Amino acid sequence: MIEVPESFVSAVISREGEAGRTWLAALPELVADLLDRWRCIPTTPITRGGVGVILPVKRFDDSPAVLKVSFPHPGNRYEADAFATWGGRGAVLLYERDDANFAMLLEQGEWETLDAAGDVDNQTALIGQLARRLAVPAPPHLPRLAERAPEWEDALRTDDAQLGQPLSKRALDAALATVRELGSKQPDTMVHGDLHFGNVVRAQREPWLAIDPKGWAGDLAVDAFKVLVGGRHSLFAAPDLRAELLRRLAIFADAAEVERERAVRWAQYDAVSGAHYSRRAGDPAETVGAYEAVAELLS
Repeated sequence: MIEVPESFVSAVISREGEAGRTWLAALPELVADLLDRWRCIPTTPITRGGVGVILPVKRFDDSPAVLKVSFPHPGNRYEADAFATWGGRGAVLLYERDDANFAMLLEQGEWETLDAAGDVDNQTALIGQLARRLAVPAPPHLPRLAERAPEWEDALRTDDAQLGQPLSKRALDAALATVRELGSKQPDTMVHGDLHFGNVVRAQREPWLAIDPKGWAGDLAVDAFKVLVGGRHSLFAAPDLRAELLRRLAIFADAAEVERERAVRWAQYDAVSGAHYSRRAGDPAETVGAYEAVAELLS
């Protein structure tokens, strides 16, 4: 039986409560069944991700792979669909899937993420190029982000009122305008949904491959804010934060072949939404302040 990292156990129980305990209790047997069914042998101890466990394995043909089993959550429901749609184009290959158990057998990368490679300009450009490659026609059953625009608008207004209007009217209005004008008119293309530096791994089949997609259909520019998160330490050290924000978003937009203004507007919306979420979650003042600074400067 596998040994689940204690840090992962604590995180799941803290986040999911009794449902998490029940899932964790069944996890070792589930992993054993998947290994047997997919004819794999573990090669190293299990590691943890944000919402699931990762187990490096050797397949029946001696090729390396990773077994990923996630806690059942709506945010993970379409991950396998995204990998299947891409078929290895810019993302790791999907070898096997068990949707009922939120489990997949995936191509193994090199365990080095884009976080640790090169300078921020090259990283940002690579993310943009990858976003463009991943923007293929989405299957009809995947969630359409355009359908969530009314929900996003309601959340912005509700959070602003309940949190005591923490942002300027200009910043809130800019985010609302983006949702109304761009949110309801998004294309039916695959969107990764969380394409930051840590979700791109070095590989052998291609230099870099995406992992951990959400599997949505929409505007690829919705991932623009994620490139800012990846290089946040150097970003906030810049002498002119607004100029640096616009410069990095321009690099992403040009590489992704989208309008610069579109990338800026989606990043500003994400910053407003993130600022509201961070306040509600009780995040450190530094984190909340970073979101709010970006929201204001891009409005």
